[in-house]
Amino acid sequence: MQWETVIGLEVHLQLATRSKIFSGSATTFGAAPNTQASAVDLAMPGMLPVLNKEAVHMAVMFGLGIGAEIGMRSVFDRKNYFYPDLPKGYQISQFEDPIVGKGSFEIQMEDGSTREIGITRAHLEEDAGKSLHEDFHGMSGIDLNRAGTPLLEIVSEPDIRSAAEAVAYLKALHSLVTYLGISDGNMAEGSMRCDINISLRPKGQEALGTRAEIKNVNSFRFVERAIRHEFDRQADILEDGGKIVQETRLYDPDRDETRSMRSKEVANDYRYFPEPDLLPIVIDGAYVEAVRETLPELPTAKRHRFVEQYQLSAYDANVLADSIALADYYEAVVAVCGDAKIAANWVQVELLGLLNKAELDISASPVAAAALGGLINRILDNTISGKIAKQVFEAMWNGEGTADEVIDAKGLKQVSDSGAIEAMVDEVIANSAAQVEQYLAADDAKRKKLVGYFVGQVMKASKGQANPGMVNKLLAQKLK
Repeated sequence: MQWETVIGLEVHLQLATRSKIFSGSATTFGAAPNTQASAVDLAMPGMLPVLNKEAVHMAVMFGLGIGAEIGMRSVFDRKNYFYPDLPKGYQISQFEDPIVGKGSFEIQMEDGSTREIGITRAHLEEDAGKSLHEDFHGMSGIDLNRAGTPLLEIVSEPDIRSAAEAVAYLKALHSLVTYLGISDGNMAEGSMRCDINISLRPKGQEALGTRAEIKNVNSFRFVERAIRHEFDRQADILEDGGKIVQETRLYDPDRDETRSMRSKEVANDYRYFPEPDLLPIVIDGAYVEAVRETLPELPTAKRHRFVEQYQLSAYDANVLADSIALADYYEAVVAVCGDAKIAANWVQVELLGLLNKAELDISASPVAAAALGGLINRILDNTISGKIAKQVFEAMWNGEGTADEVIDAKGLKQVSDSGAIEAMVDEVIANSAAQVEQYLAADDAKRKKLVGYFVGQVMKASKGQANPGMVNKLLAQKLK
């Protein structure tokens, strides 16, 4: 039987506030255990939560960023459950009246096609602490530094149909929230975590199947692998005549498998009720418009502008607009050199190639945007060839100076003296009698291939510094 995958994602996004959502405790990552947990975070008697207004601002920014309904009146609720790293015995969250309502989100696939994914809601809540299971000799430790960190939980509609679409959705979401500046989106540090709700149904069927939830997946690669494994697991059960159990599962990347954790809770299990210590959040249209004015140009709009303004392909625009830092870098290069297409090629191929190899972010690039633009200018004015430019770029990467400094220090200026090049061409032809004879006897198609030999010999004689355009022109004249 042909199965269709139905996927909905719940993304827990840590907001980039300097303090927690209901206390003044810091949210710095990597602090020593339990050094950033106040009496409010620990739920000590008599402690009352006070809402961080910046978390509200960031939530509204996100809602406007996806064109969603904004909750003019939203309410905090208590979500009751018991776990060692949840000191209150409940989590302050939102349920029926969230800060962000229905919206939609465009994703772009690798082939350039786009899809709209519905957003059910996005609500504010506090994070729990963290259980530590290593180095405690059979016991567990509790670190409450993360308890009370502000989260925005973004819940999608079950509109995703494949692992590839799920990853595209998460990458687009990551791009949006980093553009907005509301989160660093660092999955390795837990700033962006994902719960995957997945079910199968026969193709063509409208009714949804029984879903399993895979908790706390923290990388794009693991999301893809977890979905593929869970598809195979559920398909095997259904094809053997079994039934899927609604449950919460854990993905084990070492074994590349999901395994059961517990039966899946539903809303009634959490005994939601309004948080008595917090008033409803009430905002008005003026507040929403003031937040809207703070929005930057968003990724989708930037991609479209790159295509129209710089005449880039949809693929190039998608790569260069992936992060706001990369997009800004690219535009800074274009501002210096003026050639958008060559700049796009150099940023995507040479720069990103070395950054990926060195595992560096664009913000840590050893070559500044203005410096790369200066290098491209030396190609455009024929000071150096594209091939020599790669040597210059490598030297710039290693801190040997600007393009001009490297070119001067290494004597890499392109030879554009027609007399000097003509002498080299004449010498190569004189020393290549057999190849000249083959060239003259060949048809036009074969001649195009054979001319590469002569070009290579001239470039070798000039140590790669002869102007390739002039070399080709002179060879064409001489070989006639």
